[in-house]
Amino acid sequence: MDWIQALVLGIVQGLSEFLPISSTAHLRIVPHLLDWQDPGTEFSAVIQLGTLVAVMLYFRQDVWQLSYAAIDGLLKRKPLATPESRMAWSIAAGTIPVVVLGLGFKDFIKNEARELWVIGTALIVLAIFLYLAERLSQRNRDIKQLSFLQIQLIGLTQALALIPGCSRSGSTIMGGLMVGLNREAAARFSFLLGLPAIFGSGLYELKELIELGTNSDGYLNLAIGIAAAFVTGYLSIELLLRFLRNHGTLVFVIYRIVLGTGILLFLV
Repeated sequence: MDWIQALVLGIVQGLSEFLPISSTAHLRIVPHLLDWQDPGTEFSAVIQLGTLVAVMLYFRQDVWQLSYAAIDGLLKRKPLATPESRMAWSIAAGTIPVVVLGLGFKDFIKNEARELWVIGTALIVLAIFLYLAERLSQRNRDIKQLSFLQIQLIGLTQALALIPGCSRSGSTIMGGLMVGLNREAAARFSFLLGLPAIFGSGLYELKELIELGTNSDGYLNLAIGIAAAFVTGYLSIELLLRFLRNHGTLVFVIYRIVLGTGILLFLV
């Protein structure tokens, strides 16, 4: 991969990571259409570190409050004493399903699950469930009203993102709507819930890349991809939150169905 390819894929990652359209699917489809080599799960996961930094910067106040509350609760031996500390530890617990399933099915996710027919099917199926979640949701709750069990339910939906094409953002927004969050709150919680998973998968795959070995150009291209993902990711967060304040997820549902159908008809 040259630096231009790394730049393009970083931009694709940043734009599609937080929109409910599946960054993994686009990082598989774009190289296929441009006749580039599949960057693989390692590159795709590592450049997510750029979007991780974007979330931490954009939601720095929320991240600070949750982190401080969790550490303060531990030091005082009362880890669940405040709403913020309960939220922090609930998010940590909600990350367990994606970690366990991600490690358990690692080989399948890296190989068979990246087939284009799987991606196309996943795009369509999750689009249908996202549409149903919004239509049936009361959308009358905020993040602070979530219970521990509701957060775990959203955590379970996050594990769907292990299937390329499902979308971590799309699946967790769907989960948020299922428990009654309004659209913007579902998106905000999706970003916060994704922090541990993105951080963990990014570091894990970076370790694997280092073990596989690469040259200085490879690390430079990786840095370019991460930087591009950070810039475009930060902009896409603001874009999604503004859009969801006044509109629903229908446009993303339609996009997913059209894209998934196109993949199944023309690319497989």
